[in-house]
Amino acid sequence: MSDEFPEYARTVILGAGIVGNSLTYHLTKQGREDVLLIDKGPLPDPGGSTGHASNFLMPVEHSKEMTHLTRESIEQYRDMDTFTESGGIEVARTDERMAELERRVQSAKAWGEPCELLTPEEVEELVPYINTDIIKGGFHATGAGTCDPLRAGEVMRARADAEADGGVTLSPNTEVLDIHTDRGEVQAVETDRGTVEADEVVIAAGLWSPKLAKMAGTEIPLTPAVHQMVSVGPIPFFEQFDGEINHPVVRDMDTQMYERPSGNDMEVGSYQHRPILWDVEDVPSIDEAPLSPTQPPLTEDAFDQSMMDALELMPEVLDDPDAGVRHEIDGLLSQTPDGAPLLGPLQDVEGLWSCAAVWIKEAPAIGEAVAQWMTRGWSDIDLHGSDVNRFKEWGTSREFVKNRANEGYKKIYGIVHPSEQWQSSRPLRTSAFYHRQDDLDARFFQAGGWERPQWYESNEDLVDRYSDEIEDLRRPHEWDSRWWSETILAEHLHMRDEVAMVGDMGFAIYDLIGPGATEYAEKMAVGRMDVDVGKSVYTPILAENGGFVSDLSIVRMGHDHYRVITGGSVQGPDKAHFRSHLPDDGSVQLIDRSSQLCTLGVWGPNARDLVDPVTEEDMSHEAFAPYTAQEATIGEVDAWALRISYVGEQGWEIYAPMDQAERLWDTLWEAGQEHDVRPVGMGVYGTTGRIEKGYRLYGHELELEYNPAEAGLTFHGVKEADFIGKEAYAQAIDEENTATLCTLSVEDHTSSDGERRFMLGNEPVLDQDGEVLVDEEGRRSYVTSAGTGPTVGKHLLMAYIPQAYAEEGRQLQVEYMGDHYPVTIEVVGSRPLFDPENERIRS
Repeated sequence: MSDEFPEYARTVILGAGIVGNSLTYHLTKQGREDVLLIDKGPLPDPGGSTGHASNFLMPVEHSKEMTHLTRESIEQYRDMDTFTESGGIEVARTDERMAELERRVQSAKAWGEPCELLTPEEVEELVPYINTDIIKGGFHATGAGTCDPLRAGEVMRARADAEADGGVTLSPNTEVLDIHTDRGEVQAVETDRGTVEADEVVIAAGLWSPKLAKMAGTEIPLTPAVHQMVSVGPIPFFEQFDGEINHPVVRDMDTQMYERPSGNDMEVGSYQHRPILWDVEDVPSIDEAPLSPTQPPLTEDAFDQSMMDALELMPEVLDDPDAGVRHEIDGLLSQTPDGAPLLGPLQDVEGLWSCAAVWIKEAPAIGEAVAQWMTRGWSDIDLHGSDVNRFKEWGTSREFVKNRANEGYKKIYGIVHPSEQWQSSRPLRTSAFYHRQDDLDARFFQAGGWERPQWYESNEDLVDRYSDEIEDLRRPHEWDSRWWSETILAEHLHMRDEVAMVGDMGFAIYDLIGPGATEYAEKMAVGRMDVDVGKSVYTPILAENGGFVSDLSIVRMGHDHYRVITGGSVQGPDKAHFRSHLPDDGSVQLIDRSSQLCTLGVWGPNARDLVDPVTEEDMSHEAFAPYTAQEATIGEVDAWALRISYVGEQGWEIYAPMDQAERLWDTLWEAGQEHDVRPVGMGVYGTTGRIEKGYRLYGHELELEYNPAEAGLTFHGVKEADFIGKEAYAQAIDEENTATLCTLSVEDHTSSDGERRFMLGNEPVLDQDGEVLVDEEGRRSYVTSAGTGPTVGKHLLMAYIPQAYAEEGRQLQVEYMGDHYPVTIEVVGSRPLFDPENERIRS
């Protein structure tokens, strides 16, 4: 391994903590032979979070992505002989937490992690020094343990050097002074040892990442936050055992704390204290720091309650008169606006990548996944939930990041509902319909920063009107009905009977313009793009492996003009993907229209009766065919209408300039009064209407792990033009599916305590013997989407089912909160359960 500073390197990685080391190794394993690894600090411990983390790995989370990353990381640490399997136990002090631990078991089964629920007595058998009087039980992750990330870094650097045959250059004690860019493309990294030209630069510098990103003219939205930890010892009890850790790690979830043996000491860590956020500019240098830059002195008053709680849980060892606090720090870590990592290519600087805000427990696997992404365009573990661009253009300001970090810090060990909404920095991104919707008592949820009504309290009268239809679909349990309203069901039924207005969906909208637009659009999409002007094409967007990068609609606006319409929550990631494939010759320009155009949906059997009288153009079925787009003047507003429906009804998505949105709303609202038009929320658009139609949703049904054949989206066939993922897509069509996406219904909602329960998503799907279904590729069946179908009168689930079980009418089970519920496969494939011939859309 060379230490001579080069003038050029193909890949420069900034940060030599566990993340940078992992990425260096896996890049060389993928074939990179010219890598420069830089850190401001010395090695093996350069002074970042890697050096002070408590280093335990609890593998089970409610996120499939994070659970799989942690499991893969454990295997890599084990392979490097830097992992000790001790097991880990989360204990509950409250009934609410015990219910959460049942949900934890549910997630463990869905993602394939061994676990068990323990009684207090069973916890005590594994942790004999715990006070069982104050706990109600525990969740035991048997595969949990601890690692040595500094030693792992040394192993990875050595392996990287061997893989690259000496092609890795290591440069510690090197300060980055600037990142040079030219016309939006990274050029070089300037350091106090010289300037190195580079084809690509990866920022893997933990809490310093925003500072480095700023040098390149972009943002990585995170902030340093304090995690307090003290080490108490020596503890005589532990002297009888060998090794660095000899009993399970314990997470005292209700107090947001953990306790783990460390030799003869006990480490006590806390996320219970008030959020203590730092500005990266205030983090001291290595020379100035008493211990290291990320280990400032303990804020003692913030730790007082934590110490009392730890003493209450483990008095036998922590209250030993011979033991004392031997080490105490405010350990700095990276906190992002939603708690997830920030990974992938920065959309506004070509060749610049982020690999930031990564915890010890996921670092080796994230290094591997990002290396795969960089070298071949996709990763074995889908990272879409951690895409760095998810906050781009709306959620990168310092104030926003700190507000969300303050709120998110309290959620680290919290009980977080699947639909739970962030409360800080809202409203931030509003359409021009916002005040009209607010006047109608909209209950807003946020997606991609946009405020979108989930339901309207002004529609409460519809609950009485449709009380008979929704009676058996009400959710009596507080958890099931949290962040939900039965008004959604009534709004849905009204839309099916009459007409509804849905606005704004907060779409991301990009125009592709230029002489190369058709060739480029063909390359990006599965569907054929050389269609008539005005034609809309719903299409998957694939990676080379045939897995999903996105799914969206593309409308041909003109000979050299296409409009891409995708979900508002994936505006940044989809834009980054499309920009990364733009032709080098400048023959295609990508123009973002997302904040310029509003979208108002009008759907239902009376949609045409509402729209036609106030529109200058002919809106009849003969003049305006389904799945086409035309200009439409509605009242005084020059708009553009797309006859498409995500809820399975006659109607249009109507696009207009944002500054004319209120006028558009008022015109249609006034015209709709004679038809009893109602505003309906995203609860109908995104869940009830969608799931009755069996429409797939990116990030739920559609991800890198499954292909279009398994998802039932092969109706395009294989077009003549080349496109990304074509070979894998064609192969998937030719081969028999390993699993197929199915729609299931719940047959009986009665729980073991007699209360009716309703699944929310991510629950494991079981056979009649109670075993989780696993397909031939080792993928486990779980509920990808869950929602009530009011028109069909059933609670519906979507899940990939192994081919041997994928037959309509088959009886299976779903595990939810500790109970098993009978379910039936209603549909195999993409046929809608409601209006299977799409007669309503085509009416």
